[in-house]
Amino acid sequence: MTEKMRRRDFIKIASLAPLMLSLDLRTASGAGPGPGYQEARYYKKGPAKIVDCQLCPRQCTLPDGETGFCRARKNIGGRLYSLGYGSPCAVHIDPIEKKPFFNVLPRTLSLSLASAGCNLRCKFCQNWQISQASPLDTTNMKMSPDDVVNAAVQKGCRSIAYTYTEPSNFYEYMFDIAKIARRRGIINVSHSNGYINQAPLKELSRYMDAVNIDLKGFSPNFYATMCEGELDPVLLSIKTLKRSGVWVEITNLVLQGYNDDERMITAMCAWVGKEAGADTPVHFSRFYPMYKLTGVSPTPLRSLERAREIAIASGLKFAYIGNIPGHPGENTYCPKCKKLLVQRSGYNVLANVIKDGKCPDCSTRIGGIWK
Repeated sequence: MTEKMRRRDFIKIASLAPLMLSLDLRTASGAGPGPGYQEARYYKKGPAKIVDCQLCPRQCTLPDGETGFCRARKNIGGRLYSLGYGSPCAVHIDPIEKKPFFNVLPRTLSLSLASAGCNLRCKFCQNWQISQASPLDTTNMKMSPDDVVNAAVQKGCRSIAYTYTEPSNFYEYMFDIAKIARRRGIINVSHSNGYINQAPLKELSRYMDAVNIDLKGFSPNFYATMCEGELDPVLLSIKTLKRSGVWVEITNLVLQGYNDDERMITAMCAWVGKEAGADTPVHFSRFYPMYKLTGVSPTPLRSLERAREIAIASGLKFAYIGNIPGHPGENTYCPKCKKLLVQRSGYNVLANVIKDGKCPDCSTRIGGIWK
């Protein structure tokens, strides 16, 4: 799934401890509409209290009392409700590099949150404990959209990140937070699987500043067998976000023997360059044995380095290696003069010499959000 919340292999940064708020913890109840429930924005009512969810490509048709594939939406009395509204199961303050965003506000903090649920079933999910659960089954905090934005302001966060699970499953909550954050000068970022229909995506894009899309593999078969989803809607989401003026970065979690074929990576990089633009950062991230793929070895370093070489050869300006702290592939280099612009080690930014979004030596504009 999306960004991993914790991993012992990562460098710990004491000053970036999880956000501690004086809010009561509670477990949501499935008894009926109430705290944690919000009527969905995208659905149609049908006969006999049947509803058709129109949020994602699954288009779930739900009789009264049934819950969607994502486990986060339920038909209650002929109305579709989001079950996780105002009820995040995870709230932390993270460096924005953890999302990962490498071309967005380096060395700043992001208030990061999630409600449970996901509309894919990735066998390699890194946060399966909450992504493959319902908001009714997780221990949640009670935080209104105003609470979230106020916390971000109080903690000095430059951004709010919708992450850890699939943010589209708490779409209404994210949408309401994003509107308030925009008014208060805080940028909105998310890490998403991109599995969302066009109408809700376009509406959300009005308030999003940056989105990192998990492009899990460049094969319809990979999506079908490993994620129980489809590739084409994800590609369309990337194009829509770019056309909407949202900054896009892409993460490709490389799994040995599954999506590391050089032809697949070459085709993916060519597509990104053509459809999203050569300045779109691509993060080739190391997989660690997790969830249903505990028998798969961690991604060999050479596989990640080869993927990065293919990306650069294809013309992509910012190809990164993730989950290997201290590797030179974490750094940002000027695509023209090759000057080291942002030096990283894990989530630590050791140096950043970008000035006004440009290389200080050759004045080449560096794509991203820098202030």
